[in-house]
Amino acid sequence: MYLHLGGDFLIKKDKVVAIIDLETATEGKNNEKFLDNIKRDKIINYVSEPGKEKTLIVTTQEYYLSPISSTTLYKRSFFNMEEEGIV
Repeated sequence: MYLHLGGDFLIKKDKVVAIIDLETATEGKNNEKFLDNIKRDKIINYVSEPGKEKTLIVTTQEYYLSPISSTTLYKRSFFNMEEEGIV
């Protein structure tokens, strides 16, 4: 199954490592360093225009910044998982 991140971006659910709320993540020093390292290395896929991102999605291979809230993405990630017998 796939997770829709917004725009034309879909990723496989089994590749998702973390869904991080950017508002909360910027409160800690370690989180801020982590985000700065990612942004400096330019290894982020922007799902929307810069400045409108709410969530960082960490996958096994890439990072994505999405305008969709972390709560919504989290709910989407578990949608149909009960039917699939995963949860």
